[in-house]
Amino acid sequence: MPKEARPSTGEQAKQHALTQLRQAILHGDMAPAQRLVENELAEQLDVTRASIRAALIDLAAEGLVERIRNRGSRVRVVTVEEAVAITECRMVLEGLCAAKAAVAASDDQLAELADLGRAMTKAVADGEPVTYSELNHELHDKVREFSSQQTAVTLLERLNAQLVRHRFQLALRPGRPQQSLNEHLAMIETITARDPQAAEAAVRAHLASVIEALRD
Repeated sequence: MPKEARPSTGEQAKQHALTQLRQAILHGDMAPAQRLVENELAEQLDVTRASIRAALIDLAAEGLVERIRNRGSRVRVVTVEEAVAITECRMVLEGLCAAKAAVAASDDQLAELADLGRAMTKAVADGEPVTYSELNHELHDKVREFSSQQTAVTLLERLNAQLVRHRFQLALRPGRPQQSLNEHLAMIETITARDPQAAEAAVRAHLASVIEALRD
């Protein structure tokens, strides 16, 4: 939105600040424990300090920001044990989505998953961990989308948002893409075979492996 057309106060300004700050945190542009100074952010985003404060309150409710008494706000640090607990919850919800997708996805959607599997295989063979990581996230996004289980999707979006730092670390860990590729291919194979029980089991097995990697 052009600067001159964007309101600097009110609900629209808060929503603009909320969107920008959330994206910065999710993309890793703001590091865990980074201080969030209201005056600086207001100037950067061309909104009022009150709009920034309201946005930070919403981000704190989402688990992305910590508000510390008399010290302001910072990007929340998620410990390894918290990341494990979040991933345990993901196992249930993503397993449900995979089972639903195995039943509800169209043939064209299943073909999309198969294409992703081939692209992931190529990325690993070519030694491109960043590309593989992006495809990994796209696969999980597609499975959730194709499940048509919006309640689970909404809950997963909030859980996944808190795992930014850990996701980046795992994606770049030597040998991790090679290890997880077969797990992702198993997810794709069982969903495209329209086997909901096997699809759920494949997702749970993959996320159990993620938990092991987080604890290493």
